[in-house]
Amino acid sequence: MKTMSLVCLVIAISLAGCAGNPVAGDPASGARRESCKPTSEREIAALFDRWNASLQTGDPRRVVDNYAEPSILLPTQSYAVRVTRAEKEDYFTNFLRKRPFGTIGDPRQIEIGCNRAVDSGLYSFRFSPTDEVILARYTFAYRWTGKEWLITSHHSSVVP
Repeated sequence: MKTMSLVCLVIAISLAGCAGNPVAGDPASGARRESCKPTSEREIAALFDRWNASLQTGDPRRVVDNYAEPSILLPTQSYAVRVTRAEKEDYFTNFLRKRPFGTIGDPRQIEIGCNRAVDSGLYSFRFSPTDEVILARYTFAYRWTGKEWLITSHHSSVVP
């Protein structure tokens, strides 16, 4: 009899615990299910082209408009980690003086998830005034905001 009472008590406690935890997508729970934006590798690849086009404007504010709040920039030509909008603008103010033009190389890998995407591989920059070219590794992580894809993390490092 004690064993049966104990089993009933354990079941009752378990059910009570389940009742207190909202289930995603259950309207009665108040939780909402995330809706995933359909996308493609082509759409994610075009985000680099958008970012590169913003470099061509020469306006650091236009470049930083591609970055989400919050986001992080680990730039190619600086040891400083850039987190705030002002820090990113400061980096791009100096970087844009060299009039860079970026080109994606091989290899390139794009991974797509629910409202998230990662584009990584190798890219190069040609700098107009000197015709210098640097080869770098890159990773762009993106998040869909409900309106647009924005960069949440950008890492770039010169190939040793």
